[in-house]
Amino acid sequence: MIENQYYSQELQGPFEVESIGELKLEEGGIISDCRIAYRTYGELNEKKDNVILIPTWYSGTSKNMEAYIGQGRALDPDRYFIVVVNQIGSGLSSSPHNSPDPIYGPNFPFVRISDDVRAQHILLTQKWGIKEIALVIGGSMGAQQTYEWAVRYPDMVKRAAPIAGTAKNTYHDFLFTDTLIEAITSDPGYQKGNYHDNSEVSDGLKRHAKIWATMGLSTEFYQQEKWKLFGVDTKEAFITEFMEPLFCSMDPNDLLCMAWKWQRGDVSTMYGGDLAKALGTIKAKVFVMPIDEDMFFPVRDCAAEQKLIPNSELRVIKSICGHFGLFCAEGGEYTNQVDKILSELLQTEIALHL
Repeated sequence: MIENQYYSQELQGPFEVESIGELKLEEGGIISDCRIAYRTYGELNEKKDNVILIPTWYSGTSKNMEAYIGQGRALDPDRYFIVVVNQIGSGLSSSPHNSPDPIYGPNFPFVRISDDVRAQHILLTQKWGIKEIALVIGGSMGAQQTYEWAVRYPDMVKRAAPIAGTAKNTYHDFLFTDTLIEAITSDPGYQKGNYHDNSEVSDGLKRHAKIWATMGLSTEFYQQEKWKLFGVDTKEAFITEFMEPLFCSMDPNDLLCMAWKWQRGDVSTMYGGDLAKALGTIKAKVFVMPIDEDMFFPVRDCAAEQKLIPNSELRVIKSICGHFGLFCAEGGEYTNQVDKILSELLQTEIALHL
C-alpha cells in the first residue's frame, strides 16, 4: 500500500470506514474485504424514512459535498439522515493505492457503477436497516450512481436528482476519458502502475489536470476571467496553483480505476442494452439537473434521457463554470439554484409500495 496524505482524515475527514465483507464484481473480480468510507449528518428517525444518499464524483470525496449540506437548506441535517458514500476507487473506500496484495495498485480488479451501488445497498441495509431512501442525489459520476440506484432498486428510491451526468455514458465522453487515461499511462514514471509514489507520475498528472481545465470549465469561464472564483489571479495560476496541485495530490491508479468505471456507466445493461426500458422502470420522482455550460454532459444529452423517465422533470442549472460548477465556487449563485430545486423535489409526496 502507498501512504498518501491527500486521502487522510486531516484533509478529507471526518469520515468513517465500514467493511461490508467480500464483494464479487460484475467483471468477475473480487474485493475480499471491501471497505466503504462514508460520512453521515443528522439522525435516522424511528421510521427510517428520512434518508438522503449522496454518492461521490470522479476524483471527489465526501469532503466535496459539505458545500451542499446545511441547516435551513434543502439537505438539512436537522430533518434528514444524510449519508455521503465515497465510491470504490475514490482513495477513501477500497482503492488501488490502499488495498493489500493481491489487489494492490495495478492489480486492482475492474469495478463498475453497479458494483458501487450494490456495495452501498449492503452498507445501508446491513448497518442501519434502511429500506427506503427519500432522495438519492449525486453529481457527475455521482449522477451515474444515482441513476443506477433508481433503476436497480426502484422500490427503495422515492426521489432522485442526478446532477450533470447521464444514465448511459456517451461515446464522446468515452473518448474524452481515454485522453485522461492516456495522459497518466503515457508518463514513463507510471511504470504500468508499479510506481512507488504519485510524485513519480507528476508529468502525467499535470497533463491530466490540463485536460480537465480544458473541458471541465466553459469557454465563457475563461472569456470572463472567472478563475478568480477559485482563488487565483491569472489563467496561468488557475492551472499551476489550482488544477495541477489538486490532481497531482491524487493516486494515479485510483484515478484510472474511476475513469474505467465512468466510461462504462450504463443502466441499460440490466435490460439487454435497452435504455428506454431501463429508465422506464424507475418509480422515483426524478429531477434531471444538467448544467447549462457543461461540455461533458450537455443539456441535450440529459434531456433526451429525461424524456424516457416516467415521472421526471428537467431542471437546468446555470453555471459559467460548466462541469466544475459542481465545486460550488460561485457560492449562492449556484447553491441557491440547487437548494430551490431540491426543496421542491423533497416536498413532492411519493408513495412507494414496499
